[in-house]
Amino acid sequence: MSRIYRLLEQVEGPLFLHVNIRWNRMVLNRLFAILTFIGGAIFSLGFSLAMGLLLPGEWSAAGWQALAAIALSHLPVAIAKRSAPRKRPHQVFPQANIGRRPLQDPSFPSGHTTAAFAMLTPWMMASPALIPALLPIAIGVALSRVYFGLHFPSDTIVGALIGSATALFVSLWI
Repeated sequence: MSRIYRLLEQVEGPLFLHVNIRWNRMVLNRLFAILTFIGGAIFSLGFSLAMGLLLPGEWSAAGWQALAAIALSHLPVAIAKRSAPRKRPHQVFPQANIGRRPLQDPSFPSGHTTAAFAMLTPWMMASPALIPALLPIAIGVALSRVYFGLHFPSDTIVGALIGSATALFVSLWI
């Protein structure tokens, strides 16, 4: 697996460094901090639970689907992090910009991105008119993880696929 990761680092390293270093601006720091928060466990689980409890009909169902998708999607994330550990980008590229508390656990795949796509996919399925608003938010969460030096682009792509696929599966189930 380390050979694959080294190849990926060579291919996506320049893209990672471009987003992480060249985009570094105060306005983006604030925007990406909000987007990263949206993909965090407290917000994604709390928001989904609240929507499941408080909203009527199909909106309530979307909230419960999102909650189930977030919970279920983190099983493959946890398995992948343990079975195929990957260094964080800031551990590979010392020049990377990182926050005050850089994560040290494995990078692959992105849990925040998984949660964002697992949370937002049921809403996009419930009302396709929401796709132009919600898809950029989910993509923004993924981009924020690269911007803050915590994930490679491929970590976020796989997280998006896991989150979306789990949400699609859950929507057939619930």
